[in-house]
Amino acid sequence: MVALTVTAAVPALRPPICKDADQLHGQCAGPSPSHFGFLILSLVFLAAGAGGVRPCSLPFGVDQFDQSAGLGRRDLASFFNWYYCTSTAGVIAGMTAVVYVQDSVGWPLGFAVPAACMLISIVALFMGTRLYVYVSPQGSVFSGVAQVFVASYRKRRLHLPAANDAGRQEAVLYNPPAPSGQRFVRLSLSLQFSFLNKAAIKCEEDAVTESGEPINPWKLCGVQTVEEVKCLLRIAPIWAAGVVFFLAVSQQWTFTVLQSLSMDRRLPLAGAGDLRIPAAAVSVISLMSLALFIPVYDRLLVPLLRRATGRDAGVTLLQRQGAGLLLSVVSMAVAGVVEGRRRRSGGREMSAVKWLSPQLVLMGIAEGLNAVGQVEFYNRQFPERMQTVAGSLFYCSIAGGGYLSGALVSIVDKATGGGQRRGWLDKDLDAGRLDYFYYLIAGMGAVNLVYFLVCARFYRYKGEAVLGAIGGEAEGGGRSLMEMGEEEGRGCW
Repeated sequence: MVALTVTAAVPALRPPICKDADQLHGQCAGPSPSHFGFLILSLVFLAAGAGGVRPCSLPFGVDQFDQSAGLGRRDLASFFNWYYCTSTAGVIAGMTAVVYVQDSVGWPLGFAVPAACMLISIVALFMGTRLYVYVSPQGSVFSGVAQVFVASYRKRRLHLPAANDAGRQEAVLYNPPAPSGQRFVRLSLSLQFSFLNKAAIKCEEDAVTESGEPINPWKLCGVQTVEEVKCLLRIAPIWAAGVVFFLAVSQQWTFTVLQSLSMDRRLPLAGAGDLRIPAAAVSVISLMSLALFIPVYDRLLVPLLRRATGRDAGVTLLQRQGAGLLLSVVSMAVAGVVEGRRRRSGGREMSAVKWLSPQLVLMGIAEGLNAVGQVEFYNRQFPERMQTVAGSLFYCSIAGGGYLSGALVSIVDKATGGGQRRGWLDKDLDAGRLDYFYYLIAGMGAVNLVYFLVCARFYRYKGEAVLGAIGGEAEGGGRSLMEMGEEEGRGCW
């Protein structure tokens, strides 16, 4: 942010100011390679900084809570809500107050304000260094995933003991004790993706150290590592549904702005005339509804739901996401109805704030349910060693929704337009059929909701008991592992 501020404040780092007369004659001097180079350098610093902060800040906050206690789990659920709420409040401030300073006062001060905010955040972060709970790094987050797949492939011809009984199978497979000092949920063996369980079959040639760790983890993996990989496989289908959700969210920053340009953007103020709202600012209604909904949800709805369901968070993580998906479908359907009316009337007499608010408010509430649900879902369901990856996955959902939106716009534009034919997404909204596009997204959202419900139906939460698991020791009591292996008569355990 300092480098970006400097590009706006130092004349030598930007092209000279071009007068109106020079603009008319096309005689303005463009930016030099050094101008571009310094600007790109500042953006590289921004991207690198965001890549360090965004995936790590949330998991680091999660580390501060004792999840073994009921109060810690309850406070953690509230933490996810307030984290997203304050992040949204920051976006609102950036899109309103900071943009106003940049537009009205000047770009140097407009960039200096967020730079100063970043400096304050750095000071605040380091003020708490003696108070934080620190969780030590536990090695590569991806090597364990690859090792499970390689080990299970190598032992693909072996047969699992007690194939239909997770408890007996876990008692036979390689399951070393957890290393001391590490913080993670001990996972029981499940029968989902059972082909991966073969990675924990211990043969005579699979040597282990005195502490119980396999000498060659590419041939032998513990039950805990196997189950962590299964967590990732279960999460992937849920993540895909989140990408389609952000396809709907992204529309409020694109076509909603174009709609508001053709509508009445005046906002009456008591005794002060009318305030003309910038077209891009109309979309802030969605962020405001999101920022207001989250405290109401956390302080009013969650206690009521908690008493009704007995759950610390009121509802399950998947139920919360599903409710958000449903509201996003409703929001897109409402957007289609409003656009149809705007197109028929021309829109000049329609108040942008009045008519666009319903769909934006619904989308804000939907984001408060689904997006926050995604954040909490990834952080709770990912293996503890992959918490930063969990944070990154959420931002991958947002990016995926943006890419999907761009691809859908291109496809619809080519399929419905061309030649003398006006497409749905014609530059002249009155000549196009943007309402059809909104209905298309609503239909995709409805299909996505059905897909999500099917995935949720078969999803197993991390650490949840499984059919056939016995919790303690396996059936058969005092029989040795060798006796159980001989009884099965297959493979080496």
